[in-house]
Amino acid sequence: MTKDELAKRLEHQSLRQLHRLAKDRVSRHIRMGKTRLIQSLLQLPPEMYIQISHEMQALHSQPKPAAKRLSTAKPQTPSARTPRRSPETSTSSPSDPLTTMGELLDGIGVPAPASFVPDAWQEEAIAYLTSSDVIVSVPTGSGKTYVALEAIRRAIENERTVIYTSPLKALSNTKLTEFSHIFGADQVGILTGDRKDNPHAPVLIMTTEILRNLLYDATSGEIDVRLDTLGLVIMDESQYLADPERGVVWEETIIFCPTQARLLLLSASIGNPEEIAAWMTSIRSTPCQLISHRNRSVPLRGGYLHPNGKLTPLFKTKEIAQGKGYAFHPETKRLFAQYESETLGGRYRR
Repeated sequence: MTKDELAKRLEHQSLRQLHRLAKDRVSRHIRMGKTRLIQSLLQLPPEMYIQISHEMQALHSQPKPAAKRLSTAKPQTPSARTPRRSPETSTSSPSDPLTTMGELLDGIGVPAPASFVPDAWQEEAIAYLTSSDVIVSVPTGSGKTYVALEAIRRAIENERTVIYTSPLKALSNTKLTEFSHIFGADQVGILTGDRKDNPHAPVLIMTTEILRNLLYDATSGEIDVRLDTLGLVIMDESQYLADPERGVVWEETIIFCPTQARLLLLSASIGNPEEIAAWMTSIRSTPCQLISHRNRSVPLRGGYLHPNGKLTPLFKTKEIAQGKGYAFHPETKRLFAQYESETLGGRYRR
């Protein structure tokens, strides 16, 4: 089958069939329209192109199912009919009103002043840190930073050294500014590959690789930080444990961390926090407690900004119900099609 012949056959396939052909072959194929999907299939490597040709030939060689015999039975009443499955999974019914831009943007801005009251899980995490390691796995915006700040404050009061690690130098610099404003510039220092300020401060900020190297030096007898007074190690963005290249740094840091120091791991996207807590309990002298929930303090909403500047709700519903399905807003689908038509000219490239 030539490429032109395959292109013509692909044009006559349904979008669902095209997605089946693209599965495990075209990345993010589920987001593509028919025109772009055909173009991507035609641009695959020769071995995949041959496989698709064979699948298309097998599809056309299959006998068509026989037509159903007309039934003389009375038609079912509407209430007894089996509902048709919608092509898009949605938490909203067709009769539900579509969300508007006003609803999507409602509540954005500076909230009204109110006194701060810690959540129960925040107080629980801080209490556990007196005798245990803690993993805090909660959604973004829930208040993980409060747990870290309160734990740092208590460690300073007990004259214990605190080390805060992050995966990025930029984040380390940001935390230096933030912590200096809260605890005072004389109380906070930073150690990165290209910066060393106030290294004898009770609160030290550094990348995880720097701490791992310092722990390496400590095991060989070369102590560069006051590990004897180390009381708390905070590992922010600890989902990096799963990183194929850098994850080993987080693992080794946890393994070599002094036993008298409490470990506080923070993340909004750890996939298996229970397993990590069990692993830390098995390798360290203190147990590891898990604080985890999926209740978002800040609602998650989605919008679509077209290159022409038009902003529209991304989904039919105002908030994104994770794990409960979705349906695109009709205006967003129209803009998607418009953008594809403008960029591809309504045709795929051969």
